[in-house]
Amino acid sequence: MVRVFGLSPARFAAMVSKEFTQMRRDRVTFAMMVGIPLLQLILFGFAINSDPKNLPTAILDNDRTAFSRDMATAMKNSDYFKFTKAISTEAEADELLRLGRIQFVLTIPQNFGRDLVRGERPVVLLEADATDPSATSNAVAAIRQAATDAFNRDLTGPLLPLRATDGPVTLRLHARYNPEAVTQYNIVPGLMGVVLTMTLVIITSLAITRERERGTMENLLITPVRPVEVLLGKMLPYIVVGYIQMGLIIVAAKVIFQVPFVGSLPLLFLVSFPFIAANLGVGITFSTIAQNQLQAVQMSFFFFLPSILLSGFMFPFQGMPEWAQWIGSVLPLTHFLRVVRGIVLKGNTFADIVPHLLPICLFLLVSLGVGVKRYRQTLD
Repeated sequence: MVRVFGLSPARFAAMVSKEFTQMRRDRVTFAMMVGIPLLQLILFGFAINSDPKNLPTAILDNDRTAFSRDMATAMKNSDYFKFTKAISTEAEADELLRLGRIQFVLTIPQNFGRDLVRGERPVVLLEADATDPSATSNAVAAIRQAATDAFNRDLTGPLLPLRATDGPVTLRLHARYNPEAVTQYNIVPGLMGVVLTMTLVIITSLAITRERERGTMENLLITPVRPVEVLLGKMLPYIVVGYIQMGLIIVAAKVIFQVPFVGSLPLLFLVSFPFIAANLGVGITFSTIAQNQLQAVQMSFFFFLPSILLSGFMFPFQGMPEWAQWIGSVLPLTHFLRVVRGIVLKGNTFADIVPHLLPICLFLLVSLGVGVKRYRQTLD
């Protein structure tokens, strides 16, 4: 056979055949190489949406006329707003925004219809939770056109001159918690959760597999240490590492990015414990399942990518379809982002963030339970 640059086609073919044979024998790694990219392509292709629609909105209608209802209908028809609450007081609106249960509050003043007919351009207030500027910008732009289109249908005949070039109403936007829409105020606190997830899951996923590959697993198995004690013993040092990472990120956020810190710093450190432990629990579980360190790292990335893309860190959570929000709600990063942004930007208290802590604690218990069960199987 022809030789090129001294290469032997026969030896080259034998080498390729050997690699395919090894790949076929390592079925788990091969399945990850083929199945994970395909699954992620389908999952993220349908789930990610940078133009969120149907954002939860509350309405405080102090006029209750046909004109105020037209305003609400126009917003609803724009597909950006979904009215989920009809409230009666401003205090109720403040609480819903602070807890993150709604994205917008529309306040229509008294005598709205009368002032509209008189051509006095009544003021309509739209309050937005601006902790995530990307989730609100398109909706705010759409409401102006929606209001103009809605009232142009009503302002006919003698009311036709009221179609002023500036629009029949004055729309006043009040961006809460991040009035200047600074992206860093949203991204930098969120990075705290992303960094903790990425580093802690990968590091602990290597804990058991490293012992197995180094041949020290047998020494560990013959000791009288119980499985729970082994796993907790491996996790504790990394909890300290997680808090060191948190401290560095908080200092950088304050000094370099000038992120305002409205809430309690001790509270943030306290409620971060279950999140750090949950990530370590996932890593330990992967470590008991994987046959080698390569598989452990691949499993970690399989967990890490959905955590970033479906948690609301990079793309608005409310913009994803409902099935994707269900998947995102299982991930601890989704709830931790709400916790850390709520404390840093809104000054949320412990009672405010308890609903987000419970899913994280449940995830921690499940992941640790699976890890302990798998480790016992290893003992067998």
